Amino acid sequence: MINPRTVLAIGHDLVAVSLAWLAAYWLRLSPDVPDFYQQQAFDTLPLVVAVHAAVFFAFGLYRGIWRFASLPDLQRIIGAAVISALAVSAVLFMQQAAVPVPRSALIITPVLLVMIMGGSRLAYRGWKERRFSGAGREPVIVLGGAEAAASLIKELSRSPQWLVVGVLDDNRSHHGRQIHGVKVYGAIADLPQLRARLNAQRAIIAMPEAGHRERRRAIETARTAGLQVLTVPSFDDLLSGRVTVSQIRKVELDDLLGRDPVQLDATGLREWLGEQVVLVTGAGGSIGSELCRQVARYRPQRIVLLENSEFSLYTVEQEFAQRFPETAITPIIGSVTDPRQVNHVLATYRPTVVFHAAAYKHVPLMENENAWQAVLNNVLGTRVVAEATIAHGVEKFVLVSTDKAVNPTNVMGASKRLAELVCQSLQRADGTRFVIVRFGNVLGSTGSVIPKFREQIAAGGPLTVTHPEITRYFMSIPEAVQLVMQAGLMGKGGEIFVLDMGEPVKIADLARDMIRLSGFDENEIRIVYTGLRPGEKLYEEVLAADENSLHTPHPKLRIAQVRPADPALLAQLSAWLARGDQPDADTVKTELSRWLPEYSRR
Repeated sequence: MINPRTVLAIGHDLVAVSLAWLAAYWLRLSPDVPDFYQQQAFDTLPLVVAVHAAVFFAFGLYRGIWRFASLPDLQRIIGAAVISALAVSAVLFMQQAAVPVPRSALIITPVLLVMIMGGSRLAYRGWKERRFSGAGREPVIVLGGAEAAASLIKELSRSPQWLVVGVLDDNRSHHGRQIHGVKVYGAIADLPQLRARLNAQRAIIAMPEAGHRERRRAIETARTAGLQVLTVPSFDDLLSGRVTVSQIRKVELDDLLGRDPVQLDATGLREWLGEQVVLVTGAGGSIGSELCRQVARYRPQRIVLLENSEFSLYTVEQEFAQRFPETAITPIIGSVTDPRQVNHVLATYRPTVVFHAAAYKHVPLMENENAWQAVLNNVLGTRVVAEATIAHGVEKFVLVSTDKAVNPTNVMGASKRLAELVCQSLQRADGTRFVIVRFGNVLGSTGSVIPKFREQIAAGGPLTVTHPEITRYFMSIPEAVQLVMQAGLMGKGGEIFVLDMGEPVKIADLARDMIRLSGFDENEIRIVYTGLRPGEKLYEEVLAADENSLHTPHPKLRIAQVRPADPALLAQLSAWLARGDQPDADTVKTELSRWLPEYSRR
């Protein structure tokens, strides 16, 4: 059954053909059209209408909806009008009429036809959009004037929820002009002065391609103006096709602490990881699970997931079944400190790359009662996996380390520094290449401050911060993992790569940001200072004082020049790690001081 709207559209276009054909005669021969030309115009009209109807259907002019008419629809109308004019000319020529049809009428007709048909559709769309822009739509201001802002304004023009009343853009050449009918009033810094004039309560940040400092400045400007702030998805998400620019969301912590996108050697990573077996230890943790996701992008032959926690491993396995069904995975429950199982896994699956992310990393938890377990897991576990990779011919071993290994003041950091020294001690001119990557805190990792703050906000507060001046480096989990992979690709063996962590962030400022993002203020949710915890530093360091760093071809990666590992380290460590009893925390810390002169107990 034909849609009644389609019948109306066909009728409209056939009337338009008739009017254009008759008007072409009048324009060509006015003011006094000879009688025989008048008769000719009406006699040929059925033929002209029939030819145009056939061409219109062939061009699919009635598959679209007038309300959404756009440039492609106009292009189809122009094409149909031109082809119709040529077809009409050919048919009339074959008829060999006594009086030829005026050639100018054949040229004028398609011009008039495009104007009538295109103009009607444009007018109808404008009428519908004006009706849509009535009551019930909330006025918003868009910050940003590039492609994303233009796309957003175009999509929101059909939204029943939002009405864009103005644009602010720092590009001065855009000021005073319009984007899809919406005026660009000035720069983003002008927002506080323009808010009342534009009568908006919300601002949408449409700057996914901008640097994080520009986005944060825009967010803070909107907040200062008293506006609720929304944003569009990240540039990476838009490029991936997972989302569209119209999928507006609330500003999140990543938007405030976010960093510029990581440039990866995608070709090199694909050649390195593609069609290979990759082993990830600690595969259920924040970093380990993200490593698995990122590796899956490069189509490995198989990913072997080694994890000590049954629940964490089950969670990752179920995620891969849903999100990456084409990627072969092997989930294995086990400990990195078990040499028999580690060697069995490597002998069975023969990985070419191992990412060693398994570690105990919670500083206060590892500082006293669990100090020896931290040493066993972080040092012995690293040695077991590292030696197994050598025995089974693994091409590259990548150790995920931490900035807490720099001048460590806690057991966790000291144990990770020892793990680094183990890898450096095992490095030989040939065989497995050991690459170490240090970085700081990641946003939202298991046991980190951000999930804790979220829980405290949900409970109504207060937010607990150890010290007003405590400062940490932060990056997102995906960025950290991307840089770990890039460093792994670049590493030749024995290097310690240090990630560019950007600017340090005060934890107290982080708490205030999270309170504001949750829609509260500090009068509603307080911040309470509880004092530094055991082993905790006020400031984290990226490089130790006696270390220098070398630049690499990648702007976010440097190579730390560290003191060489003691050749006798491995032999001396063996006896300590193999002891049968469980030493207390003080004994562990004393021993760590012997291995690491830079370690200072607190």
